[in-house]
This record gives sequence, C-alpha cells and structure tokens, in this order.
Amino acid sequence: MTRPSAPASAAADGRSTASADDRSAVTGRRRIAFAVRSGAGELPAVATLLRSLALTNPGVCEDFVVLHPGLPDASFDALRGLHPRLVTRRSSSRRDVFRLEGYDTVVALSPTTVVLGDIGELLRMRHGVGAVSRVRPGGQGGERRTVRPDGLLVVQRADVDDTVAARLDDDGGFDSDGDGDGDWGAALAGVLTPVDARYDFPARRLYDDMPVPARVAVLRFPGPSDEPGYAPAAEARRRFELDDEEFRAAYCALPGDRHPDLLAHLAPPLLRARPSLGLARTVADVYRRQGRYDEAVDVLAPVVGDRLDAPRCQETLGLCLMALSRYEEAEARLLLAAASPDTAPRAFAQLARLAWVCGRDADAHAYARAGLEADPTDAGCHGWYVRTRTEDRREPGPGPETGPEREPVPGRVPGRVPGQVPAREQLAHVALFAEGQENAGDKVLPEAVRLCFGTDTGPRAWYRQPVHRLVDEAALEELNARRGVVVGGGGLFLPDTSPNGNSHWQWNIPDDVLARLTAPLAVFAVGYNVFDGQLYRRSRFAGSLRALVERSAFFGLRNHGSIERVRELLPAGLRDRVRYQPCPTTVARYLVPGWTDPVVRDDTVLVNCAYDRAGLRFGHDYGDFLAHMATALRGLRDRTGVRYAAHMPADERFVHDLRREHGISLPVEQLYDMSNDGIRDLFRRSRLVIGMRGHAGMIPFGCGTPILSLVSHPKLAYFLSDIGRAEWGLSVHDRDLGARLLERAAAVLDDHPAAVAEVHDAQKFLWETTRSNLDGLREAFGPT
Repeated sequence: MTRPSAPASAAADGRSTASADDRSAVTGRRRIAFAVRSGAGELPAVATLLRSLALTNPGVCEDFVVLHPGLPDASFDALRGLHPRLVTRRSSSRRDVFRLEGYDTVVALSPTTVVLGDIGELLRMRHGVGAVSRVRPGGQGGERRTVRPDGLLVVQRADVDDTVAARLDDDGGFDSDGDGDGDWGAALAGVLTPVDARYDFPARRLYDDMPVPARVAVLRFPGPSDEPGYAPAAEARRRFELDDEEFRAAYCALPGDRHPDLLAHLAPPLLRARPSLGLARTVADVYRRQGRYDEAVDVLAPVVGDRLDAPRCQETLGLCLMALSRYEEAEARLLLAAASPDTAPRAFAQLARLAWVCGRDADAHAYARAGLEADPTDAGCHGWYVRTRTEDRREPGPGPETGPEREPVPGRVPGRVPGQVPAREQLAHVALFAEGQENAGDKVLPEAVRLCFGTDTGPRAWYRQPVHRLVDEAALEELNARRGVVVGGGGLFLPDTSPNGNSHWQWNIPDDVLARLTAPLAVFAVGYNVFDGQLYRRSRFAGSLRALVERSAFFGLRNHGSIERVRELLPAGLRDRVRYQPCPTTVARYLVPGWTDPVVRDDTVLVNCAYDRAGLRFGHDYGDFLAHMATALRGLRDRTGVRYAAHMPADERFVHDLRREHGISLPVEQLYDMSNDGIRDLFRRSRLVIGMRGHAGMIPFGCGTPILSLVSHPKLAYFLSDIGRAEWGLSVHDRDLGARLLERAAAVLDDHPAAVAEVHDAQKFLWETTRSNLDGLREAFGPT
C-alpha cells in the first residue's frame, strides 16, 4: 500500500498551524494520531478522555482526531482548550479510522474510555491492526477471534490494503454507524495483532463493585458509568471529570517529564489566573526550548524582577535575553544567577559564552575562572577557560589541520603569522570552527570549504570570523578589509544551537551591519537544517534572509531541498539567485592535495548514529530502531569487521545501548580526537560507511567510499536525491530496517568495485558544479 500523503495544509484538517516546520514524508518519520468518533452528546466524555490521557501519559502529545457526523466547528472549542493538537474531521462511520489520511499509525479509542496507565506500548506497535480479541467457537468445532468495532484499535495504515478495507465495508455485523455490538474479527483476518486486555478493559466485568485491577491501562464503559454495582470503576473515571482550571493545575503539578506542547498550551491560562514564580519559570523554559524567547521574557520578567532568591529563574531569563541578542540585560540576569552557589557554575559558563560572543575574551576568561572556583569539575567553564586563556594566544605552531602551521584558536586576535599576506589579499571565512571533542564533521568542513579556493587553508591566506560571534564595528572593519567574505558551509540555517535575535540563524550579524559590508560576500554550501517537526519562527529569519540574498555576490545552498525551503521565504524576484553548491566534503578527492585512491581497503564497515534532538529523530521508535540495527550488525559481522565511528562523544550512546539491550559490542573509532587527515584516511580505507549524521555520509562519499544513510533528518534524503541515489537511504522508522539494511550492505560488499565506481560517477556532477561556481567566484573576489 502506498504511504498516506500528508494533509495539504494544517489548517485544512483543523490542526493548529502554529509554526511547525514539517517534512515528515522526507524522512519517513512515523505520524501518529489518536482518534475517536463522537456525536454532540458524547463530547463531554471525549473531554474526560483527553484529560485522562494527558494526566496519565504526560509526555505524550500526538494529534487527537475527533471524527464527527457534521457538528458545527464551535462545538469543539472546549476540547481545543484541553489539547494543542486537536483535529476535527467529518466522518460517516468509525470505519474511517482505517482511512485516516495523513497518518501512519492511528490509535482509535471509544469516547466512553478513560486512560489509567502508560500506553507507550501501543504507540510503539508497528505491524497489523492491534485489538483485544477474544476466542469464540467457530464452525465445525473450530475457533474464531472476535473484535468489537467500538473497542480499542491500533491501525498501521500500511497494513490495511484494499482487500481488508473491502471486507470492513462488507461486514454487516454492526449497526449502520459502525458502533454496535458486531464483530470485525473476520474482516481483520490476516492483519489482526493481539493486544493485551489491559488496554481495552470493559468496566462491565467489574460487577458487584469489584476494584479496578492495578494493571488496567484503558478502561472502557460500554454503558453509563454510574450504574449501580460499579462504584470503583465510576470513581476511576470521576478522577478525570475536572473543570479546566483544575485540569491545568493537575497537569502542571505532575512530576517528571511533561510534553512541552501540552505545557505551553495548558500553563499560560493558569499563570494568568494564579501567577507564581515556579509556574512562570516552567512556562518560560518551555518557550525557550521552542525558540519562543520573546514570549519567555514576557512571562518571566514581570514575576522575577531583581529577586536574589530565584537564581534559576534569573538564569532562564538571562538565557532567553541572550538568545534575543539583548546582551547587557542578559549579563545582568546571569550575574544575579551566579550569586547562588547552586547555579553559579552554569551561570558563569553562560556569562563566559556571552562575553566571548561580544568579543570580550578577557572577560570570558575571568567568568570561566570564577565558575571553576565555584565548581572545579564544571565542563562548560573548563571549556571556556581553555578556549580563552591568554597563553593560547600565541604564534601558531605545528598542528593537525593545516600541516606545517596551526591556525590560531577562532575568535582570538592572532599574532603575526610569518609570511602572512596583507589583509586586502586575504579571504575571510565565517563558519563554525569546532574545537576539542566537538563534532568531527564540523572540523573537516571548514577546511574543505577553504580548499575550494586554494591549497593554503591557514591563517596566512584566511581571516577567520566564528559564525556565532557578534559582528560589531570592529569585526565589520576586519571583514571589509578582506578581498571577499565566504560564509559556510554547514547547516547554518538553523534556529537553535546558538540562537541570536539579530538574524535568527547562526551568523550573528545585524541587518544594519550587513548593509555596510562592502567586501564581496559568498554564502557557500549552507544548508537549511531544520528537523521534521521542529519549530522555526521564521518571520525574523525571512527578513534577514532577504537582506542576505540581496547583499550576496553568490548564494549557494548545499542541496535542492534547502533551495526549495529557502525560496519559499523569498520574494519572487530573489528566488533565482539561490543556486546549488554541493557541500565541499563530497568532492574531497578533487580538493585534497596529493589525493590517491586506496589500492586495497580494510575489511571494515563503519557505522555511525546521532543522538542530538533524539526525540525528533526517533519519536516512539528508538527501541525498534535499536533492535533492527542489532539484526543488521549481526549479519554484517558474519562477513566483515564492523566498527563504530563516533563523530562526537554523545554518539557513543549507541554502543552502550546496543551492548546493554542486545549483547553486541563494537570497537569505537573516536573521530572527534582525530585530525582531518586521519578522519579522511579512515573513511578512505573503509569498504562501506553506514551513517546517520550528514557528514557521516558526505565525508566518506567525498573520499570515494560507498555509503548507506540512516535517514532521521531531511538533509540526508536531500543529498541522496541530488545525486540520484535515493536507494542508498533507509529511514530509521522503516519497519523492515534490519533486513533491508543487511541486504543493501551485502550487495555493496559483494560487488564492491561496482559500488565504488557508482560513487565516483555520482561525484563527477558535484565537482563540475563546484568548479563552475568557483570560476564565477574568482571573478567576484578578484585575483589573489
């Protein structure tokens, strides 16, 4: 069955348009919905169901679809107050849950149910149609399984093909509305997946006032909930018959993790009614994680004032002000937070970052030192202390990235480099310059960009401006002194990591400063790096983007997916100025001086996984993903060596989880501790790289090594589409990931010369495109 298409627009199906930036179809991210069919008289029961779901599963917030026979839209206003992702759709029958467009998994509930416990198991189901079935006598002494049409259903829409749909349409064992006491067992034959009875427990079993069993997760009331003899069941339901304020207060008071969308929806009305410092910080923290920094400040500032007894609130307020580029106000708040021993180390680390962003290295170093005095083990303060210490501002010496001369640490005033050319003959590079044990891809990438313009990638030929550092008057003067400014590459069109209020992407440059940039400007191989479902409040970004495109002599994005997304935000007259410039890591064989392809490769497959923003990458499917990877890796280890390539320390979680859950141990290559040449050499000598990070695919591809991508972010699918090799990608949500990954990896290993030839062939187009763009840029930048 073909994959259901997403709704044409959020507004079209009643969903709040908010500001979600969603491309689920690109990554295969599973779209899940709860569904209930209700008439007007059952809407109060649906409200009780919604409250029970939120209070018993506070970390769950999927679309909640109300199917109805044609009720006025205003009928659902009360329900919208309870849930931020309420969707309403007209429906003729409950059978429509099997055809609910825009979703992969639908958990269908009865409006007379309440949720009493964890239902995570239902959300993790991947096959068939889940239901609580009962065995009944069948014909000729056999047995048959029966399924109530009004009971719980967990529908995997990919498994409801036309044959199953036709059987459901033909089944007459229920009333015309599909809500009677019939049986869908025969119609679901072949796809029925048994579900434990605790997920659809009928209250009528609890006669004579029997208590509700502790393990019951979903309690269904086939009739009225107040019938005599069912007092414990009725009481279980009555717990969720709250008014709106009681419900909001109960949810906000829950311990542990609560879903940010639910918190952002339920907490503000409560805060307006009953202001409190703790709740204000809760709401502000949610807004901050969603990138709604201005709203966070508006919520928190009036409540916290200059109080010294609320250091965590001052810290949150300082972070939000810093994200808005209100640096003086942010510094004042963080200093108040630093006055408390509990928050001092974190606050001083943020103060060090703020001072560095503003070009005050000495202050940054002093703040980091103060943080270490408060807690000598604090990693954040230690990192900033090392990054800004005076003794590191020295003449470059031998180092790994550029061979004979090491580049000075980014953002510091370098000493005079022997043989350095005059500023007017240099290029400026604005990029993320990774240090220490940061992402290995972010170390390789800046050098690859500079290699496009010549073999000298060091400080003689290049002036470096860290992308997150504020472009103030002094920085602008340095940039204008150069013959050209190159911004990129990498996924710099990203709302988080290091947010600022000046551009709303990673380059911290105000519009008025950008307008006074006189050096020719090239935006080179930048990517639109937003995850599926990630919030991006794009109005400020759109304005900054327009100014950037207008100012640029060259504006090149690293994949056509990014080009499409960026063009959506530009006026028609500027869209054609957005061009395709592949990531230079993908053409390393053409750029690295003295490159040679290996004659013999190591009998090794490298694997990489990523864990930043894990919720956006995996959703409810991480356990399933891990099991599939275990299956594939067992098969691969029967025929070759398998090693794990960690781009950063956090990536090693995969190794630990794999060993703990499946008993498989993998040796680890710690790429974050290697030189750029070492990273490229490791990839160059491997037979295959299976990677989830963008540069876990692009760098080995650039080294001529076959790749398979574990797609959890659109950028991987965009790259494979650009080179016409979509089959090299597998979604992390693929229900058959283990078997398919093993099959494709085996095919690469079985005919490895052909696989390498495919990589080389696909690389030619990328290099031709890059070379053509560079020819134009040399004219813009002038001769060296």
